[in-house]
Amino acid sequence: ASFTISPRTVDNITVTIKLRPGVSPSCQIRVKNVIRSELKIKPGQNVTFTFTCSTPEKHFIMEIQKNIDCVSGPCPFGDVHLYPPGLPRLNRTFIWDVKASTKAGLELKFSTPGLRQIEPGEMCPDFVSYNINSCIDMATVNIGTFCRNGSVSRVKLLGGVVMSLHLPWDSPLTTSGFNIANRASIKRLCIIESILKGESSITLMSPNYPLGFPEDELMTWQFVVPSNMRASVFFHNYSLSNCERKEERVEYYIPGSLSNPEVFKLSDSQPANIAGSFNLSLQGCDQDAQNPGILRLLFQVVVQHPQIDENVTHLVDLSKEWNMTVTIHFEGWPRHVPLMSEPICLICKDPRTCDRVLTLVSGTVYKISFLCKDLSRLRITAEKGISCVDLRWCQRKIYSLSVPKAITQLPIRLHKFIWKLLAPDLINIEITSPSLKLQQHVPEQRCNTSYSYSIASGTPETELNVGVFCPGGSIEKIQMRNNITISLKTFSKGFLNESNHQDLKMSFVPHIKDECTFTVSPDPKAKVYLQTPNWPYGLPPYVSISWYILVPSKQVARLGFSKDRMGIACETGRAYVNIKEETLGAEETVCREDEFLPEPRNMYHNFWVNVSNCKPVDKTQLTLQFWVTFADKQIDLGVILAVVAGAGVLTAIGLTVCCVKKKKKKNQNPMVGVYNPNVNTQVPGKQGLFTKGRKNNESHVYAVIDDAMVYGHLLKESNGSVAPEVDVYQPFDGPIGSLPPSPPPLYFRKDVKRSSNAEEPPPLMDTDHDTYTFAHQKSGQSEDSGDTNEKNNRDMSVSLLENKEQDGLVE
Repeated sequence: ASFTISPRTVDNITVTIKLRPGVSPSCQIRVKNVIRSELKIKPGQNVTFTFTCSTPEKHFIMEIQKNIDCVSGPCPFGDVHLYPPGLPRLNRTFIWDVKASTKAGLELKFSTPGLRQIEPGEMCPDFVSYNINSCIDMATVNIGTFCRNGSVSRVKLLGGVVMSLHLPWDSPLTTSGFNIANRASIKRLCIIESILKGESSITLMSPNYPLGFPEDELMTWQFVVPSNMRASVFFHNYSLSNCERKEERVEYYIPGSLSNPEVFKLSDSQPANIAGSFNLSLQGCDQDAQNPGILRLLFQVVVQHPQIDENVTHLVDLSKEWNMTVTIHFEGWPRHVPLMSEPICLICKDPRTCDRVLTLVSGTVYKISFLCKDLSRLRITAEKGISCVDLRWCQRKIYSLSVPKAITQLPIRLHKFIWKLLAPDLINIEITSPSLKLQQHVPEQRCNTSYSYSIASGTPETELNVGVFCPGGSIEKIQMRNNITISLKTFSKGFLNESNHQDLKMSFVPHIKDECTFTVSPDPKAKVYLQTPNWPYGLPPYVSISWYILVPSKQVARLGFSKDRMGIACETGRAYVNIKEETLGAEETVCREDEFLPEPRNMYHNFWVNVSNCKPVDKTQLTLQFWVTFADKQIDLGVILAVVAGAGVLTAIGLTVCCVKKKKKKNQNPMVGVYNPNVNTQVPGKQGLFTKGRKNNESHVYAVIDDAMVYGHLLKESNGSVAPEVDVYQPFDGPIGSLPPSPPPLYFRKDVKRSSNAEEPPPLMDTDHDTYTFAHQKSGQSEDSGDTNEKNNRDMSVSLLENKEQDGLVE
């Protein structure tokens, strides 16, 4: 197809067809059998041409430039048309270059629905865009690039203007969509007018953005807003130049304000909740010639209906709180930043100071309001710090870890409340839930409450994620070392009702042995699941965790593990599981990481479960889960009758034994020292707490009794003498109190010579709980069984104090 273009001389239009940048000249233009790659048609010419290919739109672009001189003659004001007709279907740019005096102003008025400014590099959805440049003398300033379907209705400029309209080759647009009018001088670089109808949002940028605003210039944005709507301004991106004189600022002219113009720095929180129309001006300064810097601004104006109860304020009294912050924010903050096109919710601490995020601090009383159509999109995140420097002052104090009423009474859903509990060395933290108790969230026992607690313990170097807990369980108390972070997170609106029953409390306590100790008082009718912290990533190396499970007197507990082995291999040290009932003479079960875990067993008294980790080899982690159930104790009537009927026989046997025992002592030399379990062997925390010295107290007293009477039944079963094993862990088997079983030592001490001063033993530290032990083998195990029967070692022991060297008992 051939095309004929003949621009009139009076139109002063020049048409240029040229190859698209980066495209090879595989398609050409033929004019009277002359092949060329570019064609320029000037005013008054008549040119007919064809393309040598069928798809010229892939190879060529076209520019149509009209020059308008408003300085030497009258200006052709009015609607701007897309001349000349009959143009080929190519990507085309219409350019109107208007020369005008700086004493006059030009106005570009756009047809409804107006324009929308976009950032440099952004594309319009329909690929139709307008670009406006202001020309003052020899300087050109890029006012901005705009798409159709926006709120910008007029642009007023000082001096000349270069207006460009970019159309794709298949655009059906036949009109320019704007007209040019003459106006008086506006005495500033430009004025951009936006008409905002209903709830809407507009994003605007300073001229030359993201480059610098011209030095010492002034421009204005005019916003036409219905009087029943509220407008708010937000600065999203700005930078300041280096000023020698004056100061860069923004000025607001708000009809009805008593302080017009209102002046703000760009770093200030900008006005919000503005009723009706207003103007915003940007003023530059005289810049430093050596280091000018750049002034730029990208901002957003949001228009919305006022809140239904616009004048309702909410009192937030934080005057009695200490070291606490409360942040009201949009949902997803701070990771998710809502799009500027999304509906916005504002929090106002006074009628004109509003923002998407508002932080309140303790010690202050606030009156806040909301400029938001849907308050369900807002959330509250609070944080409170509690610390102890001196245990003497804070040991007896109990702190309530409950959400203050000032927060729960707000019509905003609480997202998270964080308590940061800070304790110095040798001071630990105890968390209790006296009435509700805590349930550990595990796959077999999930929390279904409206909120939960996430508890983490540790230092910046090491962190122990204790687990997720919710109310309504069996854990009465958790004791932890180091600093603690407790995060209460809500899941539903039901928290508002349940918040009245919070009973989580904390206190500072003296140093504990394990990283974490749980006190568990299960519901006798429920099956309780408990698992090690840091699940599923495994306990950190060398960490020891204990559980103290309370067993009702008329019931028996059944303890079982969810797997048969620990599932780790140790690189350094050993991993152990210790189980010990809290009763006189109870056996302690000890399992290493290379042994099977105990089969389900009955526990008739309160008992301890201790898990101590080694340093595992790579890719293996210690994660253990166990369960506890309860059943009523079964009373056998036949046993009771047998006991009553045989009472006389037992009395006679007792007298005979006493006699034999007494007689034999006369003829025997003193026996091997055997530990007397009736004396106090608790290692004191500090030697200074003893009221008597070692030679005056009874911590070293051993009763001399007949070993045949004590071990007779064992000797009879083994048919041989008993020799204590060397380097085999034999746990403590005497009476115990409220302390967990000591985890096995990482090594065993060799014998040392007696101290030269036996009267004055070395100081005892509260961290030293090693014990002295005498061991015997269990029935059926020979002395030389070696490692082949090493597994059975966990089932045998008569344990005494292990640490012989401190009291000089080993010669």
